[in-house]
Amino acid sequence: MPKNTKKVISPAELKVLDVLWENSPLSASQIVEALENVESWHSRTIKSLINRLLKKKAIGHHQDGYRYLYYPLLKKNEYLKTTSSGFIRGLFGGKISPLVAHFAKHEKISKEDLQELKAILQELESDD
Repeated sequence: MPKNTKKVISPAELKVLDVLWENSPLSASQIVEALENVESWHSRTIKSLINRLLKKKAIGHHQDGYRYLYYPLLKKNEYLKTTSSGFIRGLFGGKISPLVAHFAKHEKISKEDLQELKAILQELESDD
């Protein structure tokens, strides 16, 4: 997250960010159009989410004629790294193996997922 972003991004705000990570810059009406088809939110709700993200400095804007175009200041990979690190630290003491064990015991892991995990582990071992 940018240094000025200290507040947590809500799940609803994250949906706005997802739209902007996918394609930006976008006007408020383009963001509304993208989310109205997915969520049952009113345009005012979406515009409120945009304003919250501006206040949190997660997105920025510039003027283009009579409209503002919005773009993410928060990079998706930075957000994922910060969020996942906090999640793992908070629930699993910063250790990844209990996280994987938890999901292995409580969720169905497909053969494809298992093969992918094995490949990742082999790659990590070869990097050492």
